[in-house]
Amino acid sequence: MDPIHRGPEDFGQDNDGHGEESGRRAQLRAPLTSDFGQQAMQRARVVQVVSGDFLLTVNPVDGSEVELCPPGEQPPVPVRRNAAERADRERAAAPPVPPGPPAPQLPLLERQEERERLVRLLARGRSVRLTGPAGSGRTALLSAVAADCADLAPDGVVRLSGLKRTVTDLLYGLFEAVYDAPLLRPDRAVLLEKLRSVGAVVVLDDLEFGGAALDELLDATPECAFLVATTPDVPAPAADAHLDEVFLAGLGRSASVELLEHVVERPLTDDEANWAGDLWFESEGLPLRFVQAGALLRRRDMLRADPAAYDEQGYVEGRPVDDVFAKGADGLDVPLPSLGEGAAPAALLASRLSGPARDALHFAVALGGEVPHQAHLPALVGDTHADAALGELAGCGLLSPAGSRYRLAPGVVAQLEAAGYGEDADDRARTAAQHYAWWAGHPSVTAARVVAEADAIVVAMTRLVPGDGAGQASAAVLLARSAAPAFAAGLHWSGWEKTLRLGQEAARIAGEVAEEAYFHHELGVLALCNGNPDRARAELETSIGMRGALADKSGAVAGRRALALVADRSGTLPGGRTPAGEEVPAARYDASVSPPGGIPAAGTIVLPRMSEDDTALISRIAPASGTGGFGGRKAVLGGARRNLVAAGVGVLLAAVLGTVVTLGMMPSSDAQDGGSVSTEQSTGGDDSENGLPADEPADDSTPGGASSSGSPRSPGPSGSQVTPSGSGAPSSESSGPSDSPSPGRPTSGRPSSPGTPTESPTRTPTKTPNKTATPTPTETETTGTPTPTETPTDTTSPGASDSANGPSTTASASGSSPEPAVA
Repeated sequence: MDPIHRGPEDFGQDNDGHGEESGRRAQLRAPLTSDFGQQAMQRARVVQVVSGDFLLTVNPVDGSEVELCPPGEQPPVPVRRNAAERADRERAAAPPVPPGPPAPQLPLLERQEERERLVRLLARGRSVRLTGPAGSGRTALLSAVAADCADLAPDGVVRLSGLKRTVTDLLYGLFEAVYDAPLLRPDRAVLLEKLRSVGAVVVLDDLEFGGAALDELLDATPECAFLVATTPDVPAPAADAHLDEVFLAGLGRSASVELLEHVVERPLTDDEANWAGDLWFESEGLPLRFVQAGALLRRRDMLRADPAAYDEQGYVEGRPVDDVFAKGADGLDVPLPSLGEGAAPAALLASRLSGPARDALHFAVALGGEVPHQAHLPALVGDTHADAALGELAGCGLLSPAGSRYRLAPGVVAQLEAAGYGEDADDRARTAAQHYAWWAGHPSVTAARVVAEADAIVVAMTRLVPGDGAGQASAAVLLARSAAPAFAAGLHWSGWEKTLRLGQEAARIAGEVAEEAYFHHELGVLALCNGNPDRARAELETSIGMRGALADKSGAVAGRRALALVADRSGTLPGGRTPAGEEVPAARYDASVSPPGGIPAAGTIVLPRMSEDDTALISRIAPASGTGGFGGRKAVLGGARRNLVAAGVGVLLAAVLGTVVTLGMMPSSDAQDGGSVSTEQSTGGDDSENGLPADEPADDSTPGGASSSGSPRSPGPSGSQVTPSGSGAPSSESSGPSDSPSPGRPTSGRPSSPGTPTESPTRTPTKTPNKTATPTPTETETTGTPTPTETPTDTTSPGASDSANGPSTTASASGSSPEPAVA
């Protein structure tokens, strides 16, 4: 019901910077039928909102996108509204004037004392809590006090409605009333900073909370004076709250009769005055009851003047048989309603309304007392003149203002439900949901207009979400899908959250997995903007999983982007996953074996030392048992790739140097009894007993020349093994003959210990360049076989001799071989 299209600026596609980007990012909704042309392509409404330091792009197709606000996208600094701007905003936020003849202006009777007291307290900067029962005239008194306090505060008077609103909603509502900041929702820290300097008289009607929540509201605005109106059933404020209490009672009998005369617009007869006195005693002087009683008397006067006057507009048709307004015997006498009907007149007043007005009451009862805007009534009722029903309802006293809209007056819903107006509530709610789904998703409807109908939309979904009837859950999903982006763009985030949760539940009931994934994504984005990363991570991971199962690539990408931002803001990876949602491989620990005594001095290798910061990348393995004094294996490196590369280079260099040292040693013939050593090299024959060729290393040797036990051995003459001690000082072993070992005969001069494996015969390449600085034995080629001419004399290291085997040969600490004399 929005025939006027005000231009692209109504849905975020203006030319102020945000609109250009929104226009570029706008996506097209796919038509229901692409071949028959029954539905034209229309652009989805994409709006960009700044929330704190986030830039939120509300995308109703794949899901909203959130990112850190780029430097050029920051909105302008909020500026305070002046008096003219505040007046314009207040007029725009007022409820619409009902169509039809204007209702009479009712005076404020017996409230002058309370009015003056409230103004005095507010002028001194005190906050006041006005408590009165429903229908006691609190709203009328607040309007009069607000007019008296218009010039008291620098930021004027701000009127807010506390009906179904939380503390956060009211704080942001106050910010929007004082500051001009379109498409900006500051974070809580900035919000509280801005509100501390606000000086205004805040008139808050229908507040539904008290206690600590009310204290939080007052503490956040120390420069504001609050006038809070509540009912007696609302929790009281804290004992130390700086609030003055004012209780509002009912009117006296004379004031009640006077008010009834103002509504009827004539003096009362004696019978009517007596009837009004009885009604005053029954209703305890509530002004609302006398406004509704005056409507009953006006209908009675119209029937007495011309009983057929209602026939032309259909008023008489369909009236109940026991109508108290039925004609008397003479056709002119209409009795007064009973006292019970005067105390609960809603059903009686509804029976005298037109058909469209009664249908509007059915919808209002189905929506929990929320009356749809008059522009929606023709579509809901099915009558082009149904917008006039709002004037009828207001004239009967069945409506009361609530913020920028109307609701059924207190007690009217219960009275109408007792009269049978709630029997078709589910069908009416589904009809309203289908209408709101079409209307909220139309590009010509601004987000602010959708927000004005937020309560009715939420109530319609709430009634449909259990899904007892056929198609109810699907209708709720469609409504939530259309209304949620509008609530987000209109900065009504409490309504946005309620809509998303109701839509997610309805999608689960209806089995619509794709829509359920969308609602989970939106809930994650909302939690991220509200500063709840744990909730955001859970919702986004659920959405990504569902969309991955559905092969929804674009939706999954949007979810991964938001999840990456969550990980960036929280500083931790989400549940063992990277910000992109990929699995993190398990940490690998590769350890290289290092000789316990180090490398001989000639080939000393210094492995990279780990700093204190790299301890997490090093895996240390405890020494193995049974290694004796030679130590166990040590895991030198692990974890970091650069450390593994350094370890590999060190091992390779150790192998090269070990090969050089081996080539530098000349093999000797069989050892003599005196301990002499021959430098004759062994031939390259095969080891037939062990099954190993002469040029192949034994299985228990490492590439670096170390044995499997981790103890390096420097080959001495004729294959003798020299093992350095654990402290780095070399120790020697007497070598035996260089012949191939026979079974039962050890290769060395002493039996092998269980922890020291035997070595394979020494092999020597035929040609190897000499790369050591020390002299090496030379070969004399006489018959093609090198023959040593002199046996080198080994030096005996102090304290390292072996008395059992004679003088022991020692290897130099630098790894050089003994130097034989050449003939």
